[in-house]
Amino acid sequence: MALIGEVFVADILGKTVLDPRGEEIGRVRDVVVEGGALFPRAVGLFLEKKKSPRYLPWEDLAIFNRRIISSRKLEGEVSEGSPSGDRLLIVKDILDKQIVDINGAKVVRVNDVRLTEEGGAAYVTDVDVGMRGILRRLGIERRGDAFFETIRHPLRHQLISWQFIQPLEPRLDRLTLSVSRDAVSGLHPADIAQIMSDLAPEERQDFFEKLDLETAAEALHELEPAVQADLIAEMDKEQAADIIEQMPPDEAADVIADLPAEKAQELLQLMEKEEAADIHELLSHEEDTAGGLMTNEYLAWPPGLTVGESLERFKAEAHEIEHVYYIYVVEEEKLLGVVGLRDLLTEEPRKPLAEVMHTKLKTARPETGQETVAELISKYNLLALPVVDEEERLLGVVTVDDVVDLLLPPASRRKRRKM
Repeated sequence: MALIGEVFVADILGKTVLDPRGEEIGRVRDVVVEGGALFPRAVGLFLEKKKSPRYLPWEDLAIFNRRIISSRKLEGEVSEGSPSGDRLLIVKDILDKQIVDINGAKVVRVNDVRLTEEGGAAYVTDVDVGMRGILRRLGIERRGDAFFETIRHPLRHQLISWQFIQPLEPRLDRLTLSVSRDAVSGLHPADIAQIMSDLAPEERQDFFEKLDLETAAEALHELEPAVQADLIAEMDKEQAADIIEQMPPDEAADVIADLPAEKAQELLQLMEKEEAADIHELLSHEEDTAGGLMTNEYLAWPPGLTVGESLERFKAEAHEIEHVYYIYVVEEEKLLGVVGLRDLLTEEPRKPLAEVMHTKLKTARPETGQETVAELISKYNLLALPVVDEEERLLGVVTVDDVVDLLLPPASRRKRRKM
């Protein structure tokens, strides 16, 4: 069967299905799917001709896409009747249903369903909960898209993967998120952010405020700046400050920079002095420089510390830092050298760091441009680049993940405001 990529159900509803001779078998009224797997598989089409129901099994389809649907069977060979009651009908059982969280709070409505091809079969992979789905149902998606482009407010797809939802039994009048708020912390922060991005603003706020602090902090960084600012602005200021304190300083600075100045200062005043000072320091640098990219969270120890002592200290301190690639050796705040984690595991425990550190260092100044930073990290295969001042005092480090974001900028790239 010829299936082209992916199909939204709204694009095929009412479409004529033809037999091999070009005669009409009926018009599509529903798509029948069966569960039992992560993504429900399409098993047939529910057709209607002259008000008589017909059922066309999926294996009898010859072509299925948004432009042409045809059958291997002749018109007279397609039997009347409906699919068995133990299978889901996309229009009847999924479209226009509410997606609710596990505790029963209303979230959003399913406006359309996406079928995606794999191995000649079609699976329900996503539900559309946004404006695009509504316009598609009305048959005016293209015109609506052009209108919103004209007013400089382009419509984005608002899709929730089927893996995050499941029908509530025994009634199929609503759907549910497949994980509760208590269990949502087990998801990757990017997946949590995806779910939140597709929720209505009120439900998103409620969802976010009920996450534990650590999960909320991780998910917040994955959201677009405008969404971040809205969430923090609407929260209780004490709770907002607690969440931002959980974030690495560079990520926290990104969030603070997108808030109104008055709100930003209010939250900084509520934070622990040390965390607030770290964020203030980062905000003082231009966003497109090493100072704007760096984090001031790193491990820096004196040259006289032994390898064995360093390992013990590493176990105690490393869990507080998001990314640890190197141990920086400093004396009176000046950078002397760097020790890789491999060195800590393979060198003699009694050796001081001064004897195992690498002293041929590549560094950047705070004002070094972000393109130069990226070139240095790429050219010398570094996992992190130290940032030092004129007197070689260590100020922070730019990690390789920050450079990846720079070279492949996500839609949520922040524009940091100086404070």
